[in-house]
Amino acid sequence: MAEGFTLVLLSGILMCGLLFKTMSQCRVNIDRPEKKPNFIIILTDDIGWGDLDANQPEGKSNNTPYLDLMAGQGLRFSDFHSPASTCSPSRAAILTGRYGLRNGVTHNFAVGSVAGLPLSEVTLPQLLQRAGYYTAMIGKWHLGHNGPYSPTNRGFDYFLGIPYSNDMGCTDEPGYDSPQCRPCDSSVCSNAIRLKRSAHGGCYSKVGLPLIENNTIVEQPLDLWSLTEQYKSAAAGIIHNARERRQPYLLYIALAHMHVPLAPRMHVPLTFPPYGGQVYSSSLQEMDSLVGAIKSASDAADKDNTLIWFTGDNGPWEQKCQYAGSVGPFSGKWQTSRGGGSAKKTTWEGGHRVPTVAYWPGRIAANTTSSALLSGMDIFPTLLSLANVSSPADRRYDGIDATNILLHGGQSGHEFLCHPNSGAAGKFGDLQAVRMGKHKAFYVTGSAEACGGATGRQELHEPPLMFDLQRDEAEETPLEVESPEYKAAMERIAQKREELLWDIATDTSVSVADYSIDSSAVPCCNPGRAACRCHAG
Repeated sequence: MAEGFTLVLLSGILMCGLLFKTMSQCRVNIDRPEKKPNFIIILTDDIGWGDLDANQPEGKSNNTPYLDLMAGQGLRFSDFHSPASTCSPSRAAILTGRYGLRNGVTHNFAVGSVAGLPLSEVTLPQLLQRAGYYTAMIGKWHLGHNGPYSPTNRGFDYFLGIPYSNDMGCTDEPGYDSPQCRPCDSSVCSNAIRLKRSAHGGCYSKVGLPLIENNTIVEQPLDLWSLTEQYKSAAAGIIHNARERRQPYLLYIALAHMHVPLAPRMHVPLTFPPYGGQVYSSSLQEMDSLVGAIKSASDAADKDNTLIWFTGDNGPWEQKCQYAGSVGPFSGKWQTSRGGGSAKKTTWEGGHRVPTVAYWPGRIAANTTSSALLSGMDIFPTLLSLANVSSPADRRYDGIDATNILLHGGQSGHEFLCHPNSGAAGKFGDLQAVRMGKHKAFYVTGSAEACGGATGRQELHEPPLMFDLQRDEAEETPLEVESPEYKAAMERIAQKREELLWDIATDTSVSVADYSIDSSAVPCCNPGRAACRCHAG
């Protein structure tokens, strides 16, 4: 622990003693040192709980040695969940601390979306920016790229990345996907924007995937194969420059990994048929190496004053077969036995239970594990608490402050957590599964497309299905409806669910997202050239 912080800590304890304060009051000063902490959030895309080697002690693959090291030097969460099971809703909830039913983002934004995360929502970077933080983002945004919805208009001083998922545009050297990706067509058609309006043109209609710096497209289509190195260099520069300025910072890194198309450098040039599982392993190793580089840069700059929080936006995309990750033991057997997938785009555990690690030398105890029930929504209130920044009082929040869990080994997380259907629009409502303690109730079940194309039927359950995750983490055998265990748990769950729905219904700060599509909103640096083409410099 740094000498300066030690003196502050001792003087704080002494002052508490002199003023006859309680130990709990003293702890507030310990949790909020005079020097504001730095925050690095690393959000990976479509990663499975079982992709982290530290989560799979048996038969380890050695794909994530740097993350394993970070877990060994910090805190690993075993029951941490993405706020939703698809991209935009999950990211919106992380940055606002609110369910999609409050912040308005309930499904993904498109390439031609005119809007994004409602402007009425206040984001984590906006609040930290106002408190004197330098705020930077690297990677995938997917919360609106048009006009005021871009990252630099939502609280980030700097942005380098892509506006949406890396399969939502073409590249000249596409990566591995299923079905195989097609390169941008630069000769047959002349106007990519016009193509977006044509349903039957005989041309490949995807616009080139843009790389954006702040509000300028610097490369289109971007080079997927060099993206990792560009992100690594940018992150190191941000960390170094913040140290030189002696300014606290928030660095939000939303990786392209493990979303298809995969483009691990060790497999350049492409060879088809693909390498199968080797490609996924190589991509996982590349992602892990990037995390290791960020950790090394942070350690060298301000090790004792920087919290790194690694997590995922949702579970693996089973439809992508050999290019999808591992859900570990959370296989959703009740669903898979009836057809379809049980990971991304579903409320089965494989869709939202994600690998999560927190690292802060001297503040977070090394080699510890927490089984507290937590969500990505909790990042918002926790970081604000650690920075001693207040959240706006004019709105209601769903995330909880996890400071006591991070710094003091507490195990009390959410008593009650909802899982929305954030894949294809659900016909039975948005809060379809509810977790309380070891019990999980499904008001609605349904599945995404599995490898091979099978899709299960969406089904309303009255009474709800309930699983005991402590005994049945694969969600295979529901509890008997007439059992005392079911009845007691269901009474509490139903009550809590109704309380939440009423709370949202009476919340005057609820936002509504505009999901309108317009071809003019498609990011394009040169509409006159096929696929949109430009290269900075």
